Amino acid sequence: MTTFSAVITTGIYCRPGCGAKPLAENVRTFELAAEAEAAGFRACLRCRPYRIAGPVGADAPELVCRAVQLIIAGALDTGTEAALGARLAVSPRHLRRLFHDHLGVTPDQLARSRRAHFARRLLDDSDLTVADVAFASGFGSLRQFNRDMKLVFRASPVELRSRRRRADRLAADGGLMMRLPFAPPLHWDALSSYLAERAVPGVESVLDGVYRRTVSLDGEAGVLEVRLGGGDHLLLTAHMPFWEGLIHVVDRVGRMFGVDADTAPAEAALAGDRVLGPLLRARPGVRVPGAWGAFEIAVEAVLSQHSVRARVRRQLAALVVAAGRPVPGLEHGLTHLFPSADTLARTDLVAAGLPASTAATLRGFAAAVAEDETLLDAGSNLADFTAALTAIPGIGGSAAQQIALRLGHADAFPGADRTICTTLLANDVLEDSVQLADAWHPWRAFAASHLIAAGVPALVA
Repeated sequence: MTTFSAVITTGIYCRPGCGAKPLAENVRTFELAAEAEAAGFRACLRCRPYRIAGPVGADAPELVCRAVQLIIAGALDTGTEAALGARLAVSPRHLRRLFHDHLGVTPDQLARSRRAHFARRLLDDSDLTVADVAFASGFGSLRQFNRDMKLVFRASPVELRSRRRRADRLAADGGLMMRLPFAPPLHWDALSSYLAERAVPGVESVLDGVYRRTVSLDGEAGVLEVRLGGGDHLLLTAHMPFWEGLIHVVDRVGRMFGVDADTAPAEAALAGDRVLGPLLRARPGVRVPGAWGAFEIAVEAVLSQHSVRARVRRQLAALVVAAGRPVPGLEHGLTHLFPSADTLARTDLVAAGLPASTAATLRGFAAAVAEDETLLDAGSNLADFTAALTAIPGIGGSAAQQIALRLGHADAFPGADRTICTTLLANDVLEDSVQLADAWHPWRAFAASHLIAAGVPALVA
């Protein structure tokens, strides 16, 4: 877990590894940068702690974690704490109390800190105008932007831009490049191999160590590229139709690759396990893979229930051609946007090549999601989330668990996944995978990711 050290005598907070060496009696520690800022400290100019988001502690209540995810998704960009509390079925006063007790900040303070930190990174790394930075970071107005930046950094955006270091600036041909920092290690080969095996033809590709995909923002098409940039960061290149709300694009990509994940508690809990211990030592830095689109990975999980991977890829390719929106002029095999739930529900899936039973399941699932988007809302708890999915005819428990894993549920475990079962057999483990996973609670998604990483062949450049 990343902790920030705040020096009382200077009023400055630093991230781990900073060269400053204050006296121990003058130091307070905070788990979140926002918490240090709420206590009156400002960011160190040497180590620049605003460049690392820092995860919420694993001991935080589930409701707090759900609220944080909604804040990251933009619930407080234009909404209020009262609306956020209503969405979580708690009063705003109780929500603020929970945040204060477990995070040391209010929901509004956390949201403000995230927006300000993202804006500071854009001011450092890009040549976007100050106005573009403001709206890309989720601020509602330039006045709010200037006010919050002065509150957090004690300087205006123009002053902060003038202080950036020459080496910070990133230039991309026709796009915007950003660093996605992570706490090492991160096993890029395992992540990219996983995504390559499950890539949707025409929508995603993994070539020469670079992940690429098409995305839709307010009906307009864009392209994202992610590659390993160094020992402590990934490089994201975004080719977007507009920059407004870029913070949420970057957050979604970050969750997809687990850059903010704190794996230390799971590693400590599972390091001595007879099955997982050797796998953890063989592949340090494996992260639980996330997802860009919840519906997209849910469709893949539903199709994977009864088909081998090669057939699932053919079925996905057929669905994309039949229902996806073409995006001409792209390279690397990218041709379409993935279809929406409403579009897929109205598509003749049998004509697209799916067996009648699979088509019926997928059509029913797409119709359910089109009618109720909260069906794939990762904010609900794991039991309620999987129960809602398995209530749809044709969707099994393991598929629901696979969807939950990709959407960030730490204790999800798709026991029937073919790769997991193959890895266990290859390691002479004959026990039932679901029963075996009971000992891995509450880190079963992390355990599943290591089992899958051990069974997915590495990419060959």
